[in-house]
Amino acid sequence: MSQISPEVEKKLGAAVERMPAFPKSVQKVLELTRNINCLPRELVGVIEKDPVMTVKILKVINSAAFSLPNKMTSINQSVVYLGLNTVKNMALSFAAVGILPRTNAAGFDVQKYLMHSLTVASVARALASHQLAGEVDPGDCYIAGLLHDFGKVVFAQFMPDEFKAALQYCHDQGVPLHVAEAAVIGADHTVVGSMLAERWQFPPTLVACIRNHHEDGAQDGMGDCLRMADQICRYRQFGDAGNPYRVGEAVVAPQRFGANIDAVIESLGDLDKLVAEARSFAQVEAE
Repeated sequence: MSQISPEVEKKLGAAVERMPAFPKSVQKVLELTRNINCLPRELVGVIEKDPVMTVKILKVINSAAFSLPNKMTSINQSVVYLGLNTVKNMALSFAAVGILPRTNAAGFDVQKYLMHSLTVASVARALASHQLAGEVDPGDCYIAGLLHDFGKVVFAQFMPDEFKAALQYCHDQGVPLHVAEAAVIGADHTVVGSMLAERWQFPPTLVACIRNHHEDGAQDGMGDCLRMADQICRYRQFGDAGNPYRVGEAVVAPQRFGANIDAVIESLGDLDKLVAEARSFAQVEAE
């Protein structure tokens, strides 16, 4: 990644500062779950004090996407049945979705972006669970997928003219969007996204994963799961974050997953269930 100019860095910093923070309840959830000794009842207590978050989580858990045998009626039940990490990731997902702008002057389709991010999150988690079990936390991979492109939201909301020009450059020149952003804006969405993740006090490993997800070469388990998931979701057109899949595009991280993208997809089983889960999140937020 080339160095950005002080002028561009200052402009990006100002844009990041204008992004809203997560709700206090979600900040507390993140604070608690950084402690490996966090007790489930502590997490439950925080979420249950946020009635809006509670209703949204229960709606998704009881949706067709999860196909649970019995209806969940409390966060406590949900944590017992699904686990602390799953419920934490749901809380974080709704917080991230909740601060997305409904419209923007760049003409960036936020709903398609949201579907892309949610499906990348689910596929990254599946890759970690199926192929890297014991090497990386699937929940961390989910969060990386959810937040990896958030820098585009910053651009669309607070630098709309430049981002609109970058989207057009990407289309006209047939280059990846991050290349177009660097050419037009002077930095790409990985830079501003990692700045935002730092501001939100995410772990350094996640900040680095967001910053490096367009870098070539092998990365750690979380980085490779994210890059592979991103490519799968663009290949299968799950949502649209402004960067289309290009025929002949080299498969990322082949040393981990193999160079045949169709074989990697087949190894994950039924992706329709992951898409249904993502759609449930998006629909509940839109209600």
